[in-house]
Amino acid sequence: MKTVTLAHGNGGAENQELISKVFYKAFKNEILTKSEDAAVIEDGNLAFTTDSFTVSPLFFNGADIGKLSICGTCNDLAMMGAKPKYLTCSVIIEEGFEIKSLEKIVKSMKNELEINGAIIVSGDTKVVPKGSVDKIFINTTGIGQILQKGISSNLISSEDIIIVSRDIGCHGATIFAAREGMDMNSDLKSDCASLYPQIKALIEAGIKITALRDATRGGVSAVLNEWANQSDICIEVQEDKIPISDEVKGICELLGFEPMSLANEGTFVMAIKKEEALKALEVLQKFENSNNACIIGEVTQQYPKKVVLNSAWGTKRFLELPTGELLPRIC
Repeated sequence: MKTVTLAHGNGGAENQELISKVFYKAFKNEILTKSEDAAVIEDGNLAFTTDSFTVSPLFFNGADIGKLSICGTCNDLAMMGAKPKYLTCSVIIEEGFEIKSLEKIVKSMKNELEINGAIIVSGDTKVVPKGSVDKIFINTTGIGQILQKGISSNLISSEDIIIVSRDIGCHGATIFAAREGMDMNSDLKSDCASLYPQIKALIEAGIKITALRDATRGGVSAVLNEWANQSDICIEVQEDKIPISDEVKGICELLGFEPMSLANEGTFVMAIKKEEALKALEVLQKFENSNNACIIGEVTQQYPKKVVLNSAWGTKRFLELPTGELLPRIC
């Protein structure tokens, strides 16, 4: 590893190598190395996270970079059982960027903040010469109040089953179609959405959650492989149970993509005790954004630190951590 490549931003194997060999090597501490979506601080009372957004194109079916920037950070907080409360917003804007487009982005951010009940309390603005950045990059940092303690991807056991909140791959497929100018003549749109309302409903229903992760870069594949490694478990997935829309299947079959590796921005994976599963599904399926939530697998010890895909025909294969850069600047 001598230079940084696009693959180092994929959320998969190369990304993990960069983080572990460069950033963890310099910054390693007990909080950071837990590798959660957000850091748990202040005796488990607060969650703290940051994210940067460079998506191209800026506007796409279902969302834009503004909505994405709020959803991304608020969802990371929600994945630790926290209510998003306070965010910062930093923007790097290219000279010549249209104020009308900037206002549209900011309006999207405002709308999504209201859904989460959060506010922007600090920020920074930089304008750089034309060509120094591609239109606009946004960073958001968030603090949330933890409502349910103990949610961790390091605590998954064979008592847990795996639930996915909705059909997968919509964001990645939408961005690819928009970028390549593909006219799909379909209802395909990004799943970008705030997930706090669903998590709040699960917690208020008294459901004890083991682990949560929103399946962004690297998709569901990256989440499951990270969990298997962190908790030293095997996750066995029933391939025919994975919800995938016809539009996403079509793009994947046409271009040779793996749906499990496509990015999502409003889809989460949950590990939960088997006896809680049906109650959790009942709660999730009341929401439009998760009305097709389902169980896709279980935790075993068959192949520790591995994810296994079981087909409907009785065959098995390992689902590996994504490698290479499938779609740069997906979020």
